[in-house]
Amino acid sequence: MSLTFASWNINSIRTRAHLVKDWLDRNPDCTLLCLQEIKCEAHQFPKLFEEAGFHVAVAGQKAYNGVALISRVPLTVTTDHLPGFESDEARYIETELEGVTIGNLYLPNGNSGGDAGFAKKLNFLEALHQRSLTLQKEGRSFAFIGDYNVCPTEEDYAPKALSPDDALLRPESRAGFRRLLWSGLTDALRCLHPAGRHYTFWDYQAGAYQRNSGLRIDHALLSPRLADRLTGFTIDKDERGREKPSDHVPVVIDLT
Repeated sequence: MSLTFASWNINSIRTRAHLVKDWLDRNPDCTLLCLQEIKCEAHQFPKLFEEAGFHVAVAGQKAYNGVALISRVPLTVTTDHLPGFESDEARYIETELEGVTIGNLYLPNGNSGGDAGFAKKLNFLEALHQRSLTLQKEGRSFAFIGDYNVCPTEEDYAPKALSPDDALLRPESRAGFRRLLWSGLTDALRCLHPAGRHYTFWDYQAGAYQRNSGLRIDHALLSPRLADRLTGFTIDKDERGREKPSDHVPVVIDLT
């Protein structure tokens, strides 16, 4: 059975609901869209999606963070928080869809809040690692998809796009990402494109999009059996050129 799902840090769903609805209309094969940084509580999530027949699940909070699922088929939410991550911030929601568990995540940036803010980033990565081990032990096919706020290698950001001490590049951040891979997960993009610069985020400042000074921070990590089904990973770069866009673009995963 084929399955297509996608991820998009939308940077405020109430500001960009029309962009999301238009994208879904133009991508009818996408069964599930995972959103991050919706920046609203559940009751504030735009109603137009449910009015159009979509199924919606939200883990939100006031003004910051927040994740949501928009599906063409009924949703079963397995958890609205990441087990082991002790925080009241809305950063994770998980669903089971057509026999596949999909964890939608918004990993802490780590550049604010000093040492405590960076520790929160590492704590999330460790909790995600433990979740990977748990799901694999249970024999589940699963994907962790979303905004990881990590550039895993030097190819994953444009030269001079970040300072060397940025939390997205720090050795501890990259080590946490590698540990997920070492637990048995596959980086979907690198499975299909082992080398090359592919970006999913362009800052609003200094013409970053026009200069293609971007970052690859939106990732899909797949469990072993799911990786065997991978047929496509698409970065919908054109969305960044829309009027008043998010600074991220959708990434789309196709499974056979």
